[in-house]
Parts: sequence; structure tokens; C-alpha cells
Amino acid sequence: MLFVRLGAILLLAVFNRCPMSLLSTLAISCPEHASLESEFIEARDRMRSLVRLRSLSPAEERQLAVGLAMAIARLKEHVAEHGCERQG
Repeated sequence: MLFVRLGAILLLAVFNRCPMSLLSTLAISCPEHASLESEFIEARDRMRSLVRLRSLSPAEERQLAVGLAMAIARLKEHVAEHGCERQG
């Protein structure tokens, strides 16, 4: 019974972590757009997590901010070129 309970808890943790990514990519018809949006979400979440965990050095913070800005820029560039955006 304990094994089942741990499995259920793990499943819930994974379930609670994934819906945003899964739901956002389901509504996007362009695979490249979905990939770029996923890249942006990962960069944003990585920055949020590290900021919450510890104090970042200015160089680390700048590196994360540049990575996030580049992900946003790639997504915006893709939308401008292809006109595809999330549906709903």
C-alpha cells in the first residue's frame, strides 16, 4: 500500500508540474512555435528557481537574463515571420 501511495504522490507531483507545458503546446499548430515557447518557459522557470534557491552573482543573473531575453526574441521573431500564435 505504501508503494501505491508513493507512486500516487509522485504522479501528482509530475501531473502538477506538466499541465502548463502540455496545455500550451496542444493549442499551437506549429511545432517550431511550440518548441520555442517551451524553450522560453524552461528559461523562465530555470531563472525563477535559481533566484528562489540562492543569491545569484551579478554574472549569473546576467547570463540567465540574456538566455531568457534570447528565448523571447526567438519566439517573437518566429511569430513575426510565420504569423503563427497560440490559438486560445
